[in-house]
Amino acid sequence: MQTVIGKVTGNPKADVGDLTGRVALVTGGALGIGYEISRTLALAHARVIMVNRKEEQGEEAITKIKAEHADADLEWIGCDLGNLQETKDVFDRIKEKEKRLDLLICSAGINTNKYDVDSDNIDRHFGVNWLGHFLAINRLYPLLRATSRLPNTPPPRIVFESSKMHQFAPPSEQTTTTSQTVHFSSLEEINDPNLTPTQLYGRTKLAMILGAKFGLLQRVIEPNKDKIFVLAVHPGTVSTDMQEQWKDGYGKLLGGALSGIMYAVGRSPQQGSVSAVWAATSQEVEQNNWNGAYFEDPGMLGGLSDDAKDEQLGENLWELSHNIVKDKLGADALLPWNA
Repeated sequence: MQTVIGKVTGNPKADVGDLTGRVALVTGGALGIGYEISRTLALAHARVIMVNRKEEQGEEAITKIKAEHADADLEWIGCDLGNLQETKDVFDRIKEKEKRLDLLICSAGINTNKYDVDSDNIDRHFGVNWLGHFLAINRLYPLLRATSRLPNTPPPRIVFESSKMHQFAPPSEQTTTTSQTVHFSSLEEINDPNLTPTQLYGRTKLAMILGAKFGLLQRVIEPNKDKIFVLAVHPGTVSTDMQEQWKDGYGKLLGGALSGIMYAVGRSPQQGSVSAVWAATSQEVEQNNWNGAYFEDPGMLGGLSDDAKDEQLGENLWELSHNIVKDKLGADALLPWNA
């Protein structure tokens, strides 16, 4: 029987099956790749919560999906992941309202773009792509743990939309070609306006890989003995409006050329959604115990930079993330990970 995502993409490895009774939350879920993830999960009968900044995007996404499946169970919730207090408040409300959470897909983000800071005076790439998701996961983690203990329930999964671009993060060791390095040692290091748009973006994708394996898996899931999977995936170069951000980052001439190349070689958003949907639903993940892994395509473990394998960098990132959130919101801003 051809699956929902198979109909969309023609990819037989992305078999989502019937998700009736399960709840999925997709950040960035009303636009681009996130929309296609939401659509696929909703058509497979999951309840889908989409989290975006702009209400009109949510309304349009719900209308389009319900035109395909009138009974689709969809909700849109507004949140700016670049605002830590708002993120804490929004995801706390979700945690209190929902009875379960099976799939958490972290798809929202800023593409390769110029340096700027978010509402918390944090590099906006780091703030939105990594730190906002880190806080959201923390606030939702008790719900994920509770879901994992329900009878006849597959282990919940957390999926990060990372990228091969993690290899373009500043290296942890200084080289002859760059004086910038990444250690995740301080907010001052994070707020470096001298990094290029590609380095800013790549650093956040590196953070997702490190945070999945050396943060959530090694420091939360394994010590708790939780039946929860966390994965990172590469969606491929995808032709969405996010490619327009190259122009902001590198100017109209070079940025326009880079944007044009990305559109020309990019996958469709439907194709770009396959890796995340596969990671969220495939039985292979549990069968092979691929916890903490990074995938470039369904079933294909990805190539990692040396820094993406560095446990010390992962530990630094985990500690820095806790420290920044507590500094911005107070000592009680994060729930105990065994709550």
